[in-house]
Amino acid sequence: MLACCATPSAATIWLDGGVATIQALDKITARISTLSAPVGVPRQFGTLEVTVERCAFHPPEEPPENAAFVTVRDLGYDPSAAAQQVFKGWMFSSSPAISALEHPVYDITLLACSAD
Repeated sequence: MLACCATPSAATIWLDGGVATIQALDKITARISTLSAPVGVPRQFGTLEVTVERCAFHPPEEPPENAAFVTVRDLGYDPSAAAQQVFKGWMFSSSPAISALEHPVYDITLLACSAD
């Protein structure tokens, strides 16, 4: 359990999550998929490899919010070419545009984090 802010009355509680739920969109085919991504386990969508490195959420008595630190690599179509990192940073479920993956073919959005 993590606490934030200077004063105890203003503290926001974050609970560590073990699994992130991510929505992935292929802009070419309009295919939407929901990925369950355990922390530290790479998941693939199209040519992207998505790894959630940290996932946290607010308890039910606080305003809903989920945050995940995500690394996204584009593996490409050529197996001999090196993968390129296209995103590394925090994603927030309540504000997906704050820190979004900018890719010509794919969109990745955090939906939720959960303990299991």
